[in-house]
Amino acid sequence: MSVEEETEQSDVIRACAIARDIEEFDLLIEDMETELGPEWGGLNFENAPGILASDLAENLDFVAIAVDKQDEEDLSDVAKVIRIAKDQNISVILVPHDLNTVALHQLMRSGADDFAPYPLPEGALHDAVERTKAVPAKIAAPAVAAAPQPADLKVRDGVVLPVYGLAGGVGASTFAANLAWELQKLLEKESKKVCILDFDFQYGAISTYLDVPRSEATFEFLSDVLNADPESMKQAMSPYKGSLDVLPSPPDSLPLEFVSAEEIKHLLETATKLYDFVIIDVPQALVSWSETVLKHSHLYFGIVELDMRSAQNTLRFLRTLKAEDLPYEKVQFVLNRAPKFTDMNGKTRVKRMAESLEIEFRFQLPDGGKVVPNSCDEGEALAELAQKNPLRKEILKIAKTISELASNESD
Repeated sequence: MSVEEETEQSDVIRACAIARDIEEFDLLIEDMETELGPEWGGLNFENAPGILASDLAENLDFVAIAVDKQDEEDLSDVAKVIRIAKDQNISVILVPHDLNTVALHQLMRSGADDFAPYPLPEGALHDAVERTKAVPAKIAAPAVAAAPQPADLKVRDGVVLPVYGLAGGVGASTFAANLAWELQKLLEKESKKVCILDFDFQYGAISTYLDVPRSEATFEFLSDVLNADPESMKQAMSPYKGSLDVLPSPPDSLPLEFVSAEEIKHLLETATKLYDFVIIDVPQALVSWSETVLKHSHLYFGIVELDMRSAQNTLRFLRTLKAEDLPYEKVQFVLNRAPKFTDMNGKTRVKRMAESLEIEFRFQLPDGGKVVPNSCDEGEALAELAQKNPLRKEILKIAKTISELASNESD
């Protein structure tokens, strides 16, 4: 039933469902009737712009816009409807069905306030409506003295420590996860907070290594980063053992360019207000926001192994940084699976590699053996599963060094 027909039977139309063919979204129709009774109408993408811009829309609280794969080829009509609705101060709830993540991100950026995936889970539309109702209330609230923030939301000035693997399988994610946990355990007595952000939006492993769930909250957060505040960031986090906050990679694989350099900058600025140390697991591919991460870092760990591919990639990486006049001096090279103290031949190879690349290995990590991949598979930090493991001991030393350096600088 259209808005014009509905108006004849009801004094007030409070909402609209909009789709290319609304009859294809029968569950949405049922939920709209449950939520609003007769006080809603149906529109399509052709007649929606004119009606939303007219007096017929003056009482609308929200519109639910349903889209599916057939709409992906050209989203301009959908985006136009979203923009017109927002111009009229009408809340927009997106109802995507089998929509790819890029298309969904594009529509969220057009101004959609919330989304409820189709087929709609029970209560999903109602919950989305309630969330959109909460937004105007916050904006309209009169200015009053700021209420005291909870202890975990106090403003901090965090240290940013990205971890970058210069070749696949060099152990960067393992190092990042364990470094974050060691720092959190060291600093929790001082009421300091640590988080780890998984910026490999395609195949990030931090959630696996620390056994935290991936949730749609992460995707929602990344879809609207520029409007994120410390509270929304906390809600997107998944805690490891109740103390280390983890921003896992999203449930579905996303393009690395899903988030822009400007959004990454805002994300890091928000994180440093919330946490004393921000560990970042950086993807190997260099993208538009890689420079942003480097510039915001205090130290940038480059993880390599004693092999030719690591050497070649390190050379390329340094050339890129120097060519772009980026702060390559922030990069602290870490040699993983370093030769044992008694391996003189291995020590010679390490020295030769460092000299040929004109770098210094700030830290050398021993091979932790089979217990390391086992701990990753079990979703436990080495400190919880194998405290005496040589790799764990070395990462603990690094964590202590970092915490002491940060403490000295703050003094």
